Amino acid sequence: MSARRRLRIAERARARFGAAWRATLLAVLRDKGVLLILLAAPVVYGFFYPWPYSTQAVTRVPVALVDQDNSSLSRQITRFAAADPHLQLVRVTANEHEARQLLWQGRIEGYALLPPDLRRRVLRGEPAVVPIEGNGAYTLLNKAVLTGFSQAVGTVSAGVEIRKLQAGGLGPAQAAAARSPLNLQAAALFNPTEGYGSYVVPAVALLILQQTLLMGAAMLVGGWAESQQLRATPAAWLGRVAGLSCIGLASGAFYFGWVFFLQDYPRGGNPPAAALLLLLYVPAVCALGLVIGCLVRDRERALQVLLFTALPMFFLSGVPWPDEALPPLLQALRWLIPSTLGIQASLRVNQMGAPLADVWMYLAALAVQCGVSMGVLVILARRSAPRPPGPAAPAR
Repeated sequence: MSARRRLRIAERARARFGAAWRATLLAVLRDKGVLLILLAAPVVYGFFYPWPYSTQAVTRVPVALVDQDNSSLSRQITRFAAADPHLQLVRVTANEHEARQLLWQGRIEGYALLPPDLRRRVLRGEPAVVPIEGNGAYTLLNKAVLTGFSQAVGTVSAGVEIRKLQAGGLGPAQAAAARSPLNLQAAALFNPTEGYGSYVVPAVALLILQQTLLMGAAMLVGGWAESQQLRATPAAWLGRVAGLSCIGLASGAFYFGWVFFLQDYPRGGNPPAAALLLLLYVPAVCALGLVIGCLVRDRERALQVLLFTALPMFFLSGVPWPDEALPPLLQALRWLIPSTLGIQASLRVNQMGAPLADVWMYLAALAVQCGVSMGVLVILARRSAPRPPGPAAPAR
């Protein structure tokens, strides 16, 4: 093949790429359903999804305290429980049945029981137990109840031990050191506030980006199938992927930049790696969405297929449930989903500040997924295109 012929082929490919890119963007702007999913949905999710997690941590959980001892020690525990930020003490009673009724009615999430012989056992040096009942059906609230009461009882218990040591002749500093010879210094890396929003929203943002792109791309292909526009050259399909990717990159920059900044989530650990991640993640998702559209070839059916996949994909990402605890088959299949690779890489480069060398496997896998989807896309488009009518049979 001569150089001039190769040049003409390259020019035609560039022209088809540019035409397909422009046509895809125009198709998105003209299709109200696709426009709503690709442009409006990410913005709406960006505002409203982080809203419930704005407080970051669960605080002021309503609780009760059953005081059957009615002593100075039990009143001190009551004061410490009322001052704990995890708890909101709404009832102090001597009747455990009343507290249990409040728990069953949903008016409190737990209670602590101070037994009638609490102070006497403490003064005698006998072990005393303070039962704490929490609503185990709601893990976050139950954790706040257990943490708040444990801190209140633990603080009072430490004070009792220190006073006993001081009564034995030790000074205040010596008594405190003898009571706790080893002190723990804990630091929450990559999520200093230990907020639930900082934990879940950065991961879900990648899933929102994936699902909106998948649905929008599949709906576009459904429209092309109805108008018999599926048949196209590889350069044209690449232009279609590029057109959708421009919208996806804008949505990704919106989440990585403005949403994370507005909500003050951990961010900016490695901006160049985060940009490279988006450049690989978005085209891989767009190509997969076009493949799904070629398989389904119906706008409404594509939505039905993709709507129920968001929750399983999130659980397979390894964020809500450790991936090591998944069945072996799911541990292998999860890597075929772009969101698994994107979420794991994003958490490392955005929150942890990991260097590119530590996430190159995720990025390489996304590049492979994009290439495979493009190849499958061209094959499916050629097979699903209508065949031109053959010559009419001669009349006899």
